[in-house]
Parts: sequence; C-alpha cells; structure tokens
Amino acid sequence: MTETWAKTACILCECNCGLEVLAKDRTLLKIRGDKEHPGSAGYTCEKPLRLERYQNGSHRISSPMRRREDGTYEEIDWDTAITEIAAKLAQIKETHGGDKIFFYGGGGQGNHLGGAHSRALMSALGVRYISNALAQEKTGEMWVDGKLYGGHTKGDFEHSEVVLFLGKNPWQSHSFPRTRPTLREIAKDPARSMIVVDPRRSETAEMADFHLQVRPGTDAWCLAALLGILVEEELLDQEFIAEHTTGTDPVLDLLRQVPISDYAARCGVAEELLRATARRIGAAKSVTTYEDLGIQQAPNSTLVSYLNKLTWILTGNFGKPGAMYLHSAFAAVAGGGAKPKKVTPVTGARIIAGLIPCNSITEEILTDHPDRFRAMWMDSVNPAHSLADSQRFREAMRSLELTVVIDVAFTETARNADYVLPASSQFEKWEATFFNVEFPVNTFQLRPPVFDPLPGTLPEAEIYARLLRELQAADQELLDSLTAAAHAGRAEFTAAFFTALGQNPKLMGLSPYLLHETLGTALPEGQRGAAIVWGLAQICAMTNADAVRRAGFADGNALFDGIIAAPQGVKFTVDEWEHVWNYVRRPDRRFTVEIPELLEKLDELRTAPVPGVSTEFPLVLSAGERRAFTANTIIRDPEWRRRDAGGALRISPQDAEELGLTSGDSVRVITEAGSAETGIEITDMMRAGHISLPNGMGVDHPDHGLVGVPLNELTSLRHKDEFAGTPWHKYVPARVEKV
Repeated sequence: MTETWAKTACILCECNCGLEVLAKDRTLLKIRGDKEHPGSAGYTCEKPLRLERYQNGSHRISSPMRRREDGTYEEIDWDTAITEIAAKLAQIKETHGGDKIFFYGGGGQGNHLGGAHSRALMSALGVRYISNALAQEKTGEMWVDGKLYGGHTKGDFEHSEVVLFLGKNPWQSHSFPRTRPTLREIAKDPARSMIVVDPRRSETAEMADFHLQVRPGTDAWCLAALLGILVEEELLDQEFIAEHTTGTDPVLDLLRQVPISDYAARCGVAEELLRATARRIGAAKSVTTYEDLGIQQAPNSTLVSYLNKLTWILTGNFGKPGAMYLHSAFAAVAGGGAKPKKVTPVTGARIIAGLIPCNSITEEILTDHPDRFRAMWMDSVNPAHSLADSQRFREAMRSLELTVVIDVAFTETARNADYVLPASSQFEKWEATFFNVEFPVNTFQLRPPVFDPLPGTLPEAEIYARLLRELQAADQELLDSLTAAAHAGRAEFTAAFFTALGQNPKLMGLSPYLLHETLGTALPEGQRGAAIVWGLAQICAMTNADAVRRAGFADGNALFDGIIAAPQGVKFTVDEWEHVWNYVRRPDRRFTVEIPELLEKLDELRTAPVPGVSTEFPLVLSAGERRAFTANTIIRDPEWRRRDAGGALRISPQDAEELGLTSGDSVRVITEAGSAETGIEITDMMRAGHISLPNGMGVDHPDHGLVGVPLNELTSLRHKDEFAGTPWHKYVPARVEKV
C-alpha cells in the first residue's frame, strides 16, 4: 500500500478533536491535528499521537469466541455465533420477557454509531433497562439540568472573564476546544481570572488566581458559602433573575441563612479567600463554570451540581459571549429502550435520562427477585474493570443466563462473558460522536474508515444487522419496498420511509436496522454503516430547522449529503446569542430555579456531619486521577506511557513523613473493598490526608501482564450519591501501609 493521509478524529475524550493520519499497511505512521476540522482547527493534545497502540497490537481479537464449561474459550465462526446468540436472546425474551435483558454501553468513547445501531436490537427484544458510563458520572448533573431548564449547558471559556473549575483539571482532562491554549491565555491576562475548587494542587490549580483547596468531600459547604456571600453582599444580577427565572425566592431565603464562617471552617478554605472569590465572580462581566468527576463522584454530588448552576444563574451569566449556554444536539447520547421506567425493577433506584445507576447493576442481578436481569449485553465497554467492586460484578456476570461482549480486545469483561464478538476498530468503519455541545456554532464529524476491517472482525452495524436478520425483526416485504425506493432516488426513499413510520410508529425503534438494510444498499460501496446518519440528520433538521438552515442546509437530505461530503466535519447548526433562549425547554423560556428535594439537602448541611475519616481508614483516596500519560482503557498497551509507567500513588510530604515513607518505597493501599500494592510519588500537590491513583491502569495486556492498580478492586458499591446513585470513586476511605 502507498502512504496516504486521511481525515479522522481522536477517540480519547469528549472533545474528539479532528485528526489527520498518515496510513500505510494497516499502520498509523503519523498523527496530527486537522486544521480543516471546524471545531478543533488543528489543535490536539499529545495523547492521540499514541493511537497506533490502540489500532494495532496483540490485544486485538479477530474471531468470535464462546466460553466452554471449564471457563476456557474456543473460536467459532460468525454464523454459529449469530445463530446461537439470537436463539438464546429469543428464548430469554419468551421465558422471562425482554425487560430482563439488560444493555450496557453501546459505542466506546467518541464512537457512537455502534450504540445507535444497538437501539434496533433493543427494540426488537423489548429491552427497557440500559446504562452506560454516563451513569457513573453525569446523571446527577443531568437530573439538575432537567429540573432547571431541560437541556445541557456548557461555557464559552475562550471569551470568559472568569472561569470556575469544580473538581476538574482541564490541563489534563481537556473537555473544551483548544483547552491548553485557552488556559494559558486566561492565566496570562490580568483582566481575567481562573478559579479552581480542588483538594489537589493540580496543574490547572497551579495556574489559578484563586485555588479553593477544599477538604475532600466538602464541596457542598464550599459552594453554599460562596452563594451565601453572593447573596449577603448583594452581588446578584437582580434584573436577570426577575426577567429569566421562576421560583427564586425560596432559594434566596435559604441562602441568606447560610452560616458562612462555619461553612468556611468545615470545607477548610479561609473565609476571606471565599469572599474574594465571590466578589470576583460578582464583579465579572462574564463567568463560566465546569464541573467534573472530582465533584461528580464524591459526596453530595447532585447537590453540588445544583449549587454550581445557581452560581452562574443568580449572577446572570447565561446567554451572552463568555457565559454559559444551552445548545443544539445532532443526536441524543442517553436514553433508549422501550417505555423507560422511573426506577429499577429490583432495588428501586432512580433512573435518570433512561440510565440505571452503575452502582445498582450488580444488585439488580445477584438476587432471587423475580424481576432480576437474566442476560446482559455489553458493547464497547469494560464494566468488569470500570464499575465499583469489580469482583462482585464478575460474580454477577457469571450468574446470568447469557452475557455477550462486543469489543476490539479480549478485555477483563470479555474474559467473563459467554460470547465475545470481535469488532472492527474505530479506524476501520464509519464512525461519529454525538458529543456535539458547542454554541453558537455546533459541529459534527462523520469519519470514513481509514483501513478495511481487520479480517475476522465486523463493524457493529453489521453485527446488529446479522442478529436482527436471524431474529426476523422486520417484514421482508417492507425491506424490499424501502430498498426499491432507495434505489429510485433520495426523494422517493424519504417519502416511503416516513410513510412507513406514519403507518406503523413501532418501526421507529427498528429504524437503524431498516436504514442499514435499505438505504445502505443504495449508498456507495463501503458506506452502508453510515446510512443511520441519514435518519439522525432528518431528526436534527426537523428539531433545529432554523439553525440548520443558517448552517447552509435546506433540510435533512441536504444535511446528510453535506456530512458525507466533508470527512473533516461540518457546522450543522449556526446560531446567534439571541437564539440561545430557544433551547430552554420551558413554555415561558425561564429557568425553574426551585428544586425542593435539593433545597431540603441544602438546608440539612447546617447540621449534617462533614464527610470524615476513621482510625481504620484515615485517608481519602481519589481513584482515577487523570495524568499526562493516562487515558481511558481504550489504549491497553502500557508502553505508550513515557513517565509514571506503573501509575504511582501520589501522597503528601506530611502523610509520607508520618508513615515513614520515602521516594521509591512500595506501599499497600487498603480499603473496605480490597487492597493493592503500588509505588509512591511524594508531592506537595496533594493535601494532607488525600491520596490519589491514576485512571486507565490495571488492564491485563497479553505482552505486559497487569500494570498498575485496577482501581475498582478498591471501590465499594455502597458509597454512592443518594439522588443519582453515582459512585464515590473520588472519595474512597483508605489507609496506606509500607510494604
């Protein structure tokens, strides 16, 4: 093969920066940022430069595998795998009901078309319960968003006068365009300020003008004190409140009662620093905030999300350059299944955005309850590594009647499954991300394959299509009719497809399969997996008609054609700041500020005990710190790490001295769930009493074995947020012993 440059994207975080790759002989020779990408415009961090280690290596699997009774695996052909799995799924549906088949995942990080195709199989089986990684992180924030205004918010950090990062270190975790250049620009500009709330003196905190170095787990008291000061010192935007909110009076009444000095003492931040921070927020012409896992996987996480949003709402920092915004969406990243329930069938846990809390999954399986799950489908995820209390989850997997994993690698989860189906990599098929969250211009990129599929693997679209064919999920006469319309022309297909949906609305759930089998056959060779984007483009164009037209697309067909023709990505909606209120999903276009359940929790802070430590576990472990050479477990080969290859435990000099530790020592980290040995790094970025281990470690690689600590051997199912059920991965009581 000759060397060729191709357009694609990074798959390691939600930014999904555009990339250009130099490819030859199934190898990514060079990787660079794509200057033509409409969002990232050539920027990328250093991590995607190692994506060759995801694409190729001994971790790849290239044949379906079936588990034997003795726990070993045998290779089987695709026809056998599809026939057996379809028969078992049909039997479980017939015996127990489709709602006993649980779906987890559906498209890895930044690769969502596979997940979209899985919705057709869910519809055919009558699946009602699903979950994914969002239910480990974002569902508390999503619940608050739904109560306040009904959409997802983000900030215009590039133009903001003051930025506030809560439990977030964007220097390492990124999450918005041109992250590092933007952080440098803010830090260098005397007219702008950066505020960081974090118990750790992270790289971002080191750049900040205000570092509120809270005690771990006390973020709620810190934010309540900030809001109390904003109210006490009359730093609110009363005009914005009067014009754009409802239900503010009970919120302000409660904030007036906040004992500011007491809360400052509880969170460990000097009152004068809190007051200076509040005054800087109150005086700014624009403020943005970003909350992340540091607070979303810690005590009071849903309450903290609410207090965070009150900070920018009550100061009027929405709907203007440099402030917060709501935005369009190309497709939904959550939800799915048939007739989603409000609570889980066994434990009664709250279901948010259609997602079961991850800390409830095991308890929904390991029980004799008649409504327990009987089968689990896992697509491009590794819950045996990523969910709390890994050992108990593995027990849950093995107790099920059927478990199926789709992945590129023989992961920790795959090693406990009944069937493992090898997927083509994210550079071997048509792919896209639905993390499209920018404003006033929002972008979408459909990535063509860089390589043909690795022999023996299939794209998820084809895997699901084969299963649905075996299940005879759609009437063949309908498929033939739609296929004929697709070959007649786009207008004919559009009319025929929507007529079929109008006559039988239940077909909507099967639409990914219908499009793959019909319109897909009329697309140029190799593009069949992209047919689903036609349907998503229709919905996007109908939902955001004016914004899509401003982007230059008359309708869904024009949008789809534009997407296919632009492998570097397109601007799919274009707005002005005045249009931001169109995305507030309320008839009066106002924010509903009062959330009674959370106001009750805010009031309880005055008497609630501050999360503390014990004699047995005197330290707080953050399980999953993002570092320069860690990512999610998509990259399993540890050789990509130039520094800190083993993922050392970070510990403060004070704690190290008290424990008699010196650099180079090995220690045992012990929690109520388990223990692990690791090296240490003594660093003053850690507050006394706070220790951390990096994310992405502890995967078992065929060439290197187990490198680093698998964090969820240390975490517990019982420590979770009372509203959203999100785990306390960033607040794990622990102790450290020298080995």
